[in-house]
Amino acid sequence: IRPYTIADKIIELRDNNETHKFSVWRGRYTALNGILYGNLPKIIGSPNNISHSSICAESEKFGRYYTERYWGYADYDHENTFYEIFWGGDPIASNRQVPHTASIWGELKGRAKLACIDPRLSTTAAKSDEWLPVIPGEDGALAVAIAHVLLTEGLWYKPFVGDFKDGVNRFEEGRTVNEDDFEEIQTYGLVKWWNLALKD
Repeated sequence: IRPYTIADKIIELRDNNETHKFSVWRGRYTALNGILYGNLPKIIGSPNNISHSSICAESEKFGRYYTERYWGYADYDHENTFYEIFWGGDPIASNRQVPHTASIWGELKGRAKLACIDPRLSTTAAKSDEWLPVIPGEDGALAVAIAHVLLTEGLWYKPFVGDFKDGVNRFEEGRTVNEDDFEEIQTYGLVKWWNLALKD
């Protein structure tokens, strides 16, 4: 291979107005991040610099940002919980806060009930009180089932979610609910969700 093969291919893309076919993919950050990942595609004229962050901790921040307006990394509230569900998470082995979780696990296990929902017997699942080995792709069904039980049994946290205006629980299996009968506080569209996805 000639030493200029890569450069020749890049020039060929530029000559053919096909710089969009060039991309840089990266894993974790390195000292060359700014040059290789940031500047190189721009110099060539490509928008395609692709980072692992889209499937890593950066994407985790979006859910919290859109629901709580908090843009940053967060951790489980181990110090104040009495029941923790690790849903597809393995904070003992693969989390930004592994040292914190490992250091508090003994105290946490003595105080709280711990459940882990994960297809594999992860480190956290093995050390939890309960392991729910959900089949990959069926997480949504489990979430809907939990929501169904919380609503039909009246177990939702009313000071945050809200309640029926007359205090009578109308979440009954198989029955639709009038949206005007429920007054929401911090949620949006709960009754619509019930009618579309949860009632059955």
